[in-house]
Amino acid sequence: MKKEARYLVPGDYMADPAVHVFNGKLYIYPSHDRESGIPENDNGDHFDMNDYHVFSMESMDDEVTDHGVVLAVKEIPWAGRQLWDCDCAHKNGKYYLYFPLKDKTDIFRIGVAVSDKPEGPFIPQANPIRGSYSIDPAVFDDGDGNFYMYFGGLWGGQLQRYRNNKAQENGEFPKDTEPALPSRVVRLSNDMLEFAEEPRAVVILGENGKPLTAGDNTRRFFEASWMHKYNGKYYFSYSTGDTHRLCYAIGDNPYGPFIYQGVILTPVVGWTTHHAICEFKGKWYLFHHDSVPSGGRTWLRSLKVCELEYNADGTIQTINGGGE
Repeated sequence: MKKEARYLVPGDYMADPAVHVFNGKLYIYPSHDRESGIPENDNGDHFDMNDYHVFSMESMDDEVTDHGVVLAVKEIPWAGRQLWDCDCAHKNGKYYLYFPLKDKTDIFRIGVAVSDKPEGPFIPQANPIRGSYSIDPAVFDDGDGNFYMYFGGLWGGQLQRYRNNKAQENGEFPKDTEPALPSRVVRLSNDMLEFAEEPRAVVILGENGKPLTAGDNTRRFFEASWMHKYNGKYYFSYSTGDTHRLCYAIGDNPYGPFIYQGVILTPVVGWTTHHAICEFKGKWYLFHHDSVPSGGRTWLRSLKVCELEYNADGTIQTINGGGE
């Protein structure tokens, strides 16, 4: 595979990829953009996605297999609207698809659907996960039997409405000099269907040893959490949202704190940036999206992949997203 980015699903608009290797194959779990006719706004109402597809690859040089629709809004008992970024995990022969969805009161919750196969179809649980909120669930298997979910997103993702896992009457943003609103991390229950504890803050520290501030919007968390492990270290990566970067921080355990390291991907064409990082057949890859095929329209995004490389000290080499 060449090092330049490759579009994976040229015939449709897919975005926000989560990627895992199951049974020797690479599986991609994206959100599905569609032409909705809703004007673009900061709450993301134009992202009116209503189903998920799953894709797989035998190798990075192969064509992508589309396994079709594996879950749709109409199949979820508690559904309101908007199936945004999802992720999948495997445990004890079952596959668990975690998804954000607005309930009938227009509040984002996180649900789970179950399948016997990584390509689905997935059967949703009757209710969302108790205590869940916001968007962008990313599930990390630590290899010791523990699975952790990272989640949260500002603005349309509603994270600013919560403090200490409780909804607030008025979701105010912190001042620029105050610590930035963090992503959340929570260990999942043994049956993978609930939280095993109260979600915790994912704290990102700057070079001064203090949490990144809300005004540091080229480095602070906005959305799109992802976790991977490399050489025994935990790499928490995320999008800075309105400054359009993918950044990362490194820690010694799944809870952090994490020390800010730098930029993985510079801005792409299109407002949002969202990703997954995965090792497959001895190489590391960055999966992401941009809006080049749709002419730069933010809500019609296309999946891409490119090789990701580390420096000798474990830092990640910055990739040019092509949007600056």
